[in-house]
Amino acid sequence: MVQNFKEALKHRRSYYHITNSSPISDEQIKEIIDFAVMNIPSAFNSQSTRIVLLLGENHKRLWKITEDTLKRLVSAEAFKATEAKINESFAAGYGTILFFEDKTVVEQLQDSYPAYYDKFPVWAQQTSAMHQLAIWTMLEDAGLGASLQHYNPLIDDTVHAEWKLNPKWELVAQMPFGAPTKSPGPKEIGPIKQKVLIFK
Repeated sequence: MVQNFKEALKHRRSYYHITNSSPISDEQIKEIIDFAVMNIPSAFNSQSTRIVLLLGENHKRLWKITEDTLKRLVSAEAFKATEAKINESFAAGYGTILFFEDKTVVEQLQDSYPAYYDKFPVWAQQTSAMHQLAIWTMLEDAGLGASLQHYNPLIDDTVHAEWKLNPKWELVAQMPFGAPTKSPGPKEIGPIKQKVLIFK
């Protein structure tokens, strides 16, 4: 189903009940990612976003890494809920998209434009956020359910080592996805008049 832009944004939600299946092919998933990477803007045209798509056993390995990492850091009692969430909501999915920002690019811009030195890391995060929203929305429009997770920096070193990634790639977020089995509940949205001001 292809919706118009406003409909697609409105429809995008966090899906925590997903299965290890997909209504579209792996190549179509890659096309969604490629489209976002090629068309999402970035500050100073930095193009600093890097993305890793994990499917099959690689997807499962990511969430085993996350589970093992958290097991060492939280109490046994607290870990029960964490383990259930990982296995039932994330690892149960079809794949995971990892969002990175290339710190080499950010540092080069800092050197070239010192007046904006402190802003480039912030702008890199904004660039990543735009990629996340675009991919999330397009995945959902294609019939997939996804959510956005942030287990970085706890899993960063292990992730870099496992997939032999450039150590200058900074992990920003993880997006598990799969065919949804249950729709999210109602979404509470505060009054718009508290969020938007207009001066004429």
